[in-house]
Amino acid sequence: MRPQQAPRKDSGLATQDALVVASFGRHVLIETPQGQRLLCHPRGKKNEAVVGDRVRWLPSQDEGTIEAIEPRRNLLYRQDELRTKSFAANLDQVLILVAAEPEFSASQLSRALIAARAQGISALIALNKKDLGDSFARAWHKLAAYRAMNETVLALAVQPGAAATADLADLPERLRGKTTLVLGPSGAGKSSLINSLVPEAGVLTAQISQALGSGRHTTTRTSLYWLDPQRRSALIDSPGFQEFGLQHIEPMALASLMPDLKPHAQGCRFHNCTHRREPGCAVMAERQASDSTISEQRYRIYLELFEELSRPPRY
Repeated sequence: MRPQQAPRKDSGLATQDALVVASFGRHVLIETPQGQRLLCHPRGKKNEAVVGDRVRWLPSQDEGTIEAIEPRRNLLYRQDELRTKSFAANLDQVLILVAAEPEFSASQLSRALIAARAQGISALIALNKKDLGDSFARAWHKLAAYRAMNETVLALAVQPGAAATADLADLPERLRGKTTLVLGPSGAGKSSLINSLVPEAGVLTAQISQALGSGRHTTTRTSLYWLDPQRRSALIDSPGFQEFGLQHIEPMALASLMPDLKPHAQGCRFHNCTHRREPGCAVMAERQASDSTISEQRYRIYLELFEELSRPPRY
């Protein structure tokens, strides 16, 4: 698991509790238990706080300083050979939004699911644009392997500017009482979904942009929106991604994070089986069965990921 910043010892002043609700660069926007929002910056040079973090902070003129990050339940992040990108912390679930058009990447979807499972975070898959007929049917078929391994897959129809008529299936009920991060590639309809579920998102975005400062390219930030007045249900919007590195995952742990491979991997003859060529491999035996529960696509993704994660680092 990625190292976490150790809590900083409080200074002589009494620190206060707050929730990080937006993040950009070295600055974060926090929300106090009373609902007040204000800009904070870290005590040191590097900001380790992410949206969803509970922090301890001190007032500093009209802003504040982050003194400590409370222990996290989890942290969803991606990591390639060059850098680590954190999405959010203390999540109950991740909603991975893909669309019938443009065609989504099964590899990127699998990577996001693996990263979530590695942190013990449940996931929902939502396929948008079900009004596209044949394109949606092809995309829905592409998700058959995920439905077969009991992943929750929802069909949505969210159009830009059509919040009142958006077909969200039973999604609002699945979000109730939870903190949910919305992930997805550009073009999947993430912004339209946020606007459908949070009608005042545009106003809140403007407020956050004003607080962060107009010169900080705030469109790249991650933001938290409350879905209810009681502030028990939250939706976290994150920037779209095209790549999802998993360098923080050990290659030998990969099969245990893929629910269609995991039950078979436990029956292999050798405990260090890579499920590629070893004798007595239960995964390979399942692949050869006429009614195999491991699809060709999913097994190919496993092989590609295993090879990628097994390469020595390039420095």
